[in-house]
Amino acid sequence: MSTELFNAVLAGDVAKVTGLLKSGADCNTANDEGASLLMLAAGAGHLAMVDMLLMAGAKVDATDARGWTPLMKALFNYEQNRGFPDVVSSLIDAGADIEHQVSYGTRPLMIAAGYGEAAVVDVLLAAGADTGAMNEGGRTARVMAETKDYVEVVNQLHMHDLRNAEPKRGACSTGAVSKAVPGVNVVNFVRKPLH
Repeated sequence: MSTELFNAVLAGDVAKVTGLLKSGADCNTANDEGASLLMLAAGAGHLAMVDMLLMAGAKVDATDARGWTPLMKALFNYEQNRGFPDVVSSLIDAGADIEHQVSYGTRPLMIAAGYGEAAVVDVLLAAGADTGAMNEGGRTARVMAETKDYVEVVNQLHMHDLRNAEPKRGACSTGAVSKAVPGVNVVNFVRKPLH
């Protein structure tokens, strides 16, 4: 039944998976690499499947052998070359940890920014992701976006920080200063604040 269940999840066949669960399949079944059904559905961008599995009791913060959660899987799919903001939003609404760390202290916002996934970054920022968090190498999400010249994401993060910065007496904002990354020269294209 496991192979049939995994194949149905990957195909996004909600009716078939629902039937298999009613027949006794476990919604928290995982494959040999520890990837749960919810992780597979999230990584494939199947929102209806994700929602159904969550309703069936799938663990939103289950981890695979590498420590990745369903949320981490939804940030970016290499084969489809995209992330799934609607799935990320659904998982966050279900209680997914937006600051979960995987290897090297990497967090969801860093991954989304590092792949230029502006729509996913928006969802994470709206949920309160920490833009100042650093990985073990001292790199923030913004530095990761700058390194790959994802200008839209750099601007998103910059504008978010400007909106949420506490005003300091006598201080004015004239632009962005990024932290230096050895061996990397980055030019920031940052919009001026509207106010």
